[in-house]
Amino acid sequence: MSEPSAAADHDDIVYPSAIPFALAHLAGLGAFWSGVTATSLWLCFGLYWLRMFAVTAGYHRYFSHRSYKTSRIGQFVLAFLAQSTAQKSVIWWASKHRHHHRFADTEHDVHSPVQSSFFYSHVGWIFSRQHHEFDASTVTDLTRFPELRLLHRFELAPAILLALACFAIDGWSGLFVGFFISTVLVYHGTFCINSLAHVHGDKHYVTGDESRNNWWLAIITMGEGWHNNHHAYQYSVRQGFRWWQWDPTYYLILGLSKLRLVWDLKAPPQAVVDRSQALPPRVIERSAERLAASVPVDRIVQGLREAYAGTPALPGLHLPELHLPTLTLPELREALATMQARAGERLSAIQAQAHEAMAHWHVPALPSREELTEKAAAMFVKTPSLDAIAARAHDMLVEAIHARLVATPAAANA
Repeated sequence: MSEPSAAADHDDIVYPSAIPFALAHLAGLGAFWSGVTATSLWLCFGLYWLRMFAVTAGYHRYFSHRSYKTSRIGQFVLAFLAQSTAQKSVIWWASKHRHHHRFADTEHDVHSPVQSSFFYSHVGWIFSRQHHEFDASTVTDLTRFPELRLLHRFELAPAILLALACFAIDGWSGLFVGFFISTVLVYHGTFCINSLAHVHGDKHYVTGDESRNNWWLAIITMGEGWHNNHHAYQYSVRQGFRWWQWDPTYYLILGLSKLRLVWDLKAPPQAVVDRSQALPPRVIERSAERLAASVPVDRIVQGLREAYAGTPALPGLHLPELHLPTLTLPELREALATMQARAGERLSAIQAQAHEAMAHWHVPALPSREELTEKAAAMFVKTPSLDAIAARAHDMLVEAIHARLVATPAAANA
């Protein structure tokens, strides 16, 4: 198992290697030569849904998020079925997906459509060598099983065995239509969660990323389209939080639990479902970054510089020498105290002059915390953490403005 280099980024729902991926698409064209039989169509239909379940219940909800438990035999069967999709090993897949949840839609999430193009997030990035690597430290709960390590070593073996079975059942048509076309369909159904589920749909929860709920994606991926729900509570065995949110993967897992083949199904806390629970610090931080980014910091800084440079002198008022680029909060307080001490009995007259001078200032105002809270309410869905998001965004803005004010001209223009 290889460790990623410091420069290598990790991915979301993972992809097969470039060569098998390309060959699988080309092999589907073999149907024009072999013809299409009724048996091959049933194979294609059945293997799509069986293996989509293996992706959603296996790769994703079990191996990546441990949202339920099963026996060691059940675990191996899930892993074998999942790897029959040729989307690499369950160890590799889980490592990549866990990293995605840690860095979703940030610069480290290299397949994010927010950070790159839609095409690149969907399929383009799979042709990079760096994506063959994974971080073994994130999947120590999986690497302790020798049978999973064996499947990792021979990651394409389940897919090859399934392909041979399809050929045995219905010849070339069974291979090209039953196996390869269903494999390509599972590829792109899975990939749509990376790309489309971060672009199109609704946000029901504040998650600090661009995950969306999309009903038609939920249909073709057996419930994975409720992606915003999933990012709100990634350990839930069900992704359709509401009764009307179609989630066949959960229904099948629930059925398996009645047969005692799986157990300890994790449900989302009701406070999460109802949006009454405070957001975790990481989500508050990311949401605050988005809120702060909506405020024109550069225009505020430029306005402050221009206003300070153009402030008229006030006769009779001798302020200490102030240098805006290096002014600190203690120095500002000291300057104000000095002004008050020297003004004395002429304070009233000076105040009048100051008001007259300040009337000529046109400084873009830094939004108050209350104003930021109102803006956050318009930008995000309901959450008890709106005040916390606004407060953190306000601190970020103050820090950003101060950093620009104290920067040298060369650094400020860089």
